[in-house]
Amino acid sequence: QVQLVESGGGLVQPGGSLRLSCAASGSINSIYTMGWYRQAPGKQRGLVAAISSGGSTSYADSAKGRFTISRDNAKNTVYLQMNSLKPEDTAVYYCNADIATVGSIGNYWGQGTQVTVSS
Repeated sequence: QVQLVESGGGLVQPGGSLRLSCAASGSINSIYTMGWYRQAPGKQRGLVAAISSGGSTSYADSAKGRFTISRDNAKNTVYLQMNSLKPEDTAVYYCNADIATVGSIGNYWGQGTQVTVSS
């Protein structure tokens, strides 16, 4: 059984910063690509940023220059540093990862953490 648990969401004023964390636990052999997605009310879930096991990163245009994704492989944890936050960044943020367990590789989601940017 594999679990992804996010933390770090909350309420922040426009221009502020938040750091999200997502820790994977369970019977894990390897973790491949890890990523952050978000879903605002009435909108589809979309990719914010992703990072490969080797550290290569990719970002949505809306995140470039403001958000930074990183990972600590020893802790099976991925982070999303979000700076210069805007009201349009308000959404539920979900962690996602491709994880190899004994005998299989699966795609896993966290439960989501709310980020609200408002004055």
